[in-house]
Amino acid sequence: MDEALLGYEEELEAFIVWMKDAGYTAYTQKSYLADVRQFLNSLNGKTLNTVKKLHVISFLTSMRERGVSDTTRNRKHASVSCFFKSLIELELLTGNPAAGIKKSKTEKNREPVYLDEDDIRRFLAKVDGKYKERNLAVFLLMAYMGLRVGEVHTLNLGDYHPERRMLRVFGKGRKWRNVPVPGDVAPYLDIALAERLTPWRGSREEAMFISQKGRRLSIRAIQGIASETFQRFQSGIPAARRRSFSSHKLRHSFATMLLRKGADLRTVQELLGHSSIQTTTVYTHITDREKEEAMSRLQLQL
Repeated sequence: MDEALLGYEEELEAFIVWMKDAGYTAYTQKSYLADVRQFLNSLNGKTLNTVKKLHVISFLTSMRERGVSDTTRNRKHASVSCFFKSLIELELLTGNPAAGIKKSKTEKNREPVYLDEDDIRRFLAKVDGKYKERNLAVFLLMAYMGLRVGEVHTLNLGDYHPERRMLRVFGKGRKWRNVPVPGDVAPYLDIALAERLTPWRGSREEAMFISQKGRRLSIRAIQGIASETFQRFQSGIPAARRRSFSSHKLRHSFATMLLRKGADLRTVQELLGHSSIQTTTVYTHITDREKEEAMSRLQLQL
């Protein structure tokens, strides 16, 4: 352990126990723990009961000065606040100095990044390699069923009911939701499961998607495969015109497609597993073409 963290072993261990008990995913635990360790390093040995709001703000400001995005800054704030919340609940502290600090305003009016249906088809056509069937199924679950990368990672064999064409998804907030499997997607999922890699010898791995090492396909691996596929997808485009795509943009594209086909916001909210409909409204993009079509309906009569 880093020498700067030697005085915080009990609190860090308590935080890990608290996150596991609260049902946080392994990926979230790892991210939050890294943020909290970074924060503790900035305290220069201060005891936690002497930490004030000023110290938290100073840490968040230093992160911004290092060039992190507003979104990342807000996540680090959430991590630190969660850390203190856990210590209060476990009766190791009495106050949360990270409470009441305002979030950074993220840029809401930037051009949305998503793929239209033709782009998605071209992207899927670039899926290649030794594990093509598995990777294609993974991307279809995100692009045509709206799953988060973490939700694909946690899928188990028993979550898929082929006779009902239904997938049980364990999402954020430890909430389950049922997502219908489209008829066009089901055959690809069936092929991927029929050719599922053999789990590591002696393990009882129930994961739907297995890595070449015989273990559950990790979030980082899925993101890496997506990144490589997006590179091939944009290989013929000049570097200056390439867009910043990631695996999450497939889920983003799914929501956009549904809304443009007339699905109501409440249904899309349920399919995406959003706790608030406000989150779903992020996907209600209006393109320049749609603006032009709307304006063309106006007729000037003098």
